[in-house]
Amino acid sequence: MPPSPPSGFEQDILAFIQQPEYQAIKPRNMAKRLGVSKKHWEAFTAALDTLQKRGELRMSPSGRVMPKSPAGLVGGVLRKRSSGVGFLIPQEPRPEGVTGDIYIAPPDLGDAHNGDTVLVRLLRRPGPKGQPAGVVVEVVERATNVFVGVYHEEDAQGYVTIDGKNFQEPVWVGDPGAKGAREGDKVVIEMIRFPTQHQTGEGVLTRVLGPRGEPGVDTLSVIHEFGLPEEFPEDVQEEARIEAENFSEDNLQGREDLTGVLMVTIDPADARDFDDAISLQRSDDGHWHLGVHIADVAHFVQPGTALDREAQARGTSIYLPTKVIPMLPEVISNALASLQEKRVRFTKSVFIEYTPDGLPVHTRFANSAIKVNRRFAYEQVLPLIEGTGDGGQGTAEGGGRRAEGQGRNTAAPAKIRKLLSEMRELAMLLRKRRFAQGSINLELPEIKLEFDADGRVSGAHEQVHDESHQLIEEFMLAANVAVATSLADKGLEFLRRTHGDPSEAKMRAFAEFADSLGFKLKNPQSRHELQRLLERVAGRPEERAVNYALLRSFKAAEYSPNDVGHYALAVQNYCHFTSPIRRYPDLTVHRLIDAIVTGNPTSRGPSGEELLRLAQQCSSLERRAADAERELTNLKLLAYLESRIDTEMDAVITGVDRYGFFCRGVEIPAEGLVHVTTLSNGDYFDYDKAAHTLTGRRSGEVFRLGDKVRVRVVRVDVDRRQLDLRLVRHEKRKGGASRPPEKNGGSPHSGGNRPRGGPVDRSRPGHRPKGQAKGKKGGGKRRKR
Repeated sequence: MPPSPPSGFEQDILAFIQQPEYQAIKPRNMAKRLGVSKKHWEAFTAALDTLQKRGELRMSPSGRVMPKSPAGLVGGVLRKRSSGVGFLIPQEPRPEGVTGDIYIAPPDLGDAHNGDTVLVRLLRRPGPKGQPAGVVVEVVERATNVFVGVYHEEDAQGYVTIDGKNFQEPVWVGDPGAKGAREGDKVVIEMIRFPTQHQTGEGVLTRVLGPRGEPGVDTLSVIHEFGLPEEFPEDVQEEARIEAENFSEDNLQGREDLTGVLMVTIDPADARDFDDAISLQRSDDGHWHLGVHIADVAHFVQPGTALDREAQARGTSIYLPTKVIPMLPEVISNALASLQEKRVRFTKSVFIEYTPDGLPVHTRFANSAIKVNRRFAYEQVLPLIEGTGDGGQGTAEGGGRRAEGQGRNTAAPAKIRKLLSEMRELAMLLRKRRFAQGSINLELPEIKLEFDADGRVSGAHEQVHDESHQLIEEFMLAANVAVATSLADKGLEFLRRTHGDPSEAKMRAFAEFADSLGFKLKNPQSRHELQRLLERVAGRPEERAVNYALLRSFKAAEYSPNDVGHYALAVQNYCHFTSPIRRYPDLTVHRLIDAIVTGNPTSRGPSGEELLRLAQQCSSLERRAADAERELTNLKLLAYLESRIDTEMDAVITGVDRYGFFCRGVEIPAEGLVHVTTLSNGDYFDYDKAAHTLTGRRSGEVFRLGDKVRVRVVRVDVDRRQLDLRLVRHEKRKGGASRPPEKNGGSPHSGGNRPRGGPVDRSRPGHRPKGQAKGKKGGGKRRKR
């Protein structure tokens, strides 16, 4: 059946995007160009949705409107490897017969680069492994035109060597000394002509960041490389100041007054934004009455305001080593909305009633006002509960520095000790029930970096995650589940936090890997079987190997309006509600709660395709924040090791490939490559992808994911993000032989410092991001669920 003829806005949109000079733009910019008024915005977006569903236009990963792909071409995002080859990740729906990624040889890339949205023509010849191959015919949208690199001069001309491995040759930037750049400076350029295999790239130097290696230059480099926001615009700051002027602790109109209810906050010792507080009571029938009270950011950030637009554009607070880039101005995030001790603050409250054994029986919501009785650092809580501390000193990392506001030598009153004790009792009940339902708990250590006054790595320590963390974790999870379940029961569309079921193929491969270690899995899709496996390997040499491999078998969690459930948490309905100070999806959920509490349906926010685009945007911004944090952490670790060539360190194998294995330090979590050619003189190693192993044909030695090794640092290239390691010793595995110490000599091959597998979900219990660096300002609240 032929599509219905375009009409109204549909016809205008099609005519606009079919112009030869059309460049992909976002819907709001298109509406402005077409003269669409505010009252017609919904009709305009509905027309876009209709055209997209009919396949007459496409949306780019960044939310720009693009014409449909020409016949015979495949659209998608390009991922380029350091070897120079590329792979196209096709957009859905995929062409018939194309199930995986499309291989693109270096000569067929043209001037396309990593992250670009491109159109590819399929070739008749296959790729080197028999996969579909193609050639780039058009770059539809650049991932970025802005790059960071090191400036140098040659033959009276300026050049910039771009950081990383995506650009093999320097980019010409014209006459020397532009913007006052000096040899060796870190600079920012805007690419005018992208390089190809046959043509040098050309750029314009736009900013000098400072001499390479100077304090703070690495942070500025990552900020510009990832396009991270910096200062808030003046109109946003002004709106925040107005909200501060209008706020009154005495005006509780329309709010449930909970200022007399006993409640506490528990946070990292160095936190500055406190977005959750807990109250708990028991009734005469033994039922628990839990109150989770979350900062009412929605009261201060109204839809359509400059504050709201900026928060949506940022999507999340970004926690870089030594620096926090907040989603909201600090007058809101660290003051108005922050649940400070002894201050009246506005909250969204979730009240959940549980039976004595932890079964939820009733949930209600309220706009409320609270006054926190005591603020605790995590380190204070267990000593208080167990009677070994008085709660008067809050310290960071277990020693030395007192938490702000917690330096008083005042013992916690008996009623607060009782509250904390009952909080632990309920939390452990909820935790036991959650695991009984199939929730999966991965045990991977989290290393926290330590920095000197200049922001350079000075050391590291393993992060403690005890019952004080678990009790807050359980209450945050409970609130998120309760909110999502209530919204779903009311038939409302909302931003869910979803985690899809892992693919059967990946789980079969994981089962083969577990079998190679001596652990049988009859049904690898069963969460309860996976739980039993994790319990069996706990404390054994295979523990890390199994946890790493299982993590890599899982999909990544994301935001979506679609009801696909959350696999790792074993729940059907889940959302993020508990951190609106630092996450925009939480703010959208708060507005829905407002609509329920006040009965005002206008507070509900976006729906349909608009909600889907918002979900994609928030997921993308979350990934950008995580990538930027990982990149800067990596930079600082490489800078730390740059002056420590020949240093030996204990490490764990985190990835295996045919050309060698990657491993990460135990005490200093830098990750580098041990190239296969350095492993043994004259031996040849076979790579088993399913088993994650390299096996020596002559020696029989097996290097497996999760193995413990001792390695030596032989080469560091900070600008190319490269760390080469040499094996010193391979810890003896049962049934195998340990490797003798290495002979002197460095690695003749360049390695790679690839990103490790990220967390399935930052909200998922039992797995916390590794290598987290403590910022000099801002708090660690993002580790709550």
